Amino acid sequence: MPRPAPRRPAPRRPRNDPAQYDDLADEWWGTHGQFAALRWLAQARGRLIPAPPHAGAPLLDLACGAGLLSVALSGRLAGWRHVGVDLSAPALRQAVGHGVAAVRADVHHLPFPGARFSCVVAGELFEHLDDLDGVCAEIGRVLAPGGTVVIDTLADTLFCRLALVRIAEHLPGGPPPRLHDPKLLVSPDRLADALGRAGIEMTVVGGLRPSIVDYVRWLARHADTVRMLPTGSTAGVYQAVGVRSATGKDCP
Repeated sequence: MPRPAPRRPAPRRPRNDPAQYDDLADEWWGTHGQFAALRWLAQARGRLIPAPPHAGAPLLDLACGAGLLSVALSGRLAGWRHVGVDLSAPALRQAVGHGVAAVRADVHHLPFPGARFSCVVAGELFEHLDDLDGVCAEIGRVLAPGGTVVIDTLADTLFCRLALVRIAEHLPGGPPPRLHDPKLLVSPDRLADALGRAGIEMTVVGGLRPSIVDYVRWLARHADTVRMLPTGSTAGVYQAVGVRSATGKDCP
């Protein structure tokens, strides 16, 4: 039997190049692939999503990738209609297979009417943006009055730039090399200000870190996932929740 052809290495791209997600399209759902940590974070993100206000209420998943959040939308969250937006066509094809109403679009210009969504999820998104204010304005535009935005992102700290970008890129389960540009990391205060101008009041929930025990078991191939545990430090990955003003007017 002929041997399978070796996998060609992904091309070296500039930091934060979205084309990397197309290069790694086969990695999305692998339990030990290069996007494994995104699966862990999607589960932690689900803990902050409120129950749907009614069956079929629309939830917008920004930069949804291959639809990893769909796994978390079960049980008390099963009533949400999962709408995902991403630029990667190969990822969106996989998202459709996981029940996501997938739309290829840029988060800077969302193709939806105003006040459309009861919940907007922005996981691992803000640290990739050149125009933070513009995307926050778009979130405020499509989020219904009283709606919730759920956030996790990388903090603009020396610890994060070194530990979670430069070092973690070389660790199993860390981000693929050059996926992040340290210059784009976002502090909680800066993000809160940008969302505030869009009429969303943001509250930091806390930080996240992987369970060391789970990570060791995962490395040994004795586990398929790693729990992301809450931590009081927001120097690395932090989570936040925002609420759109009930009147739909901008916050002062």
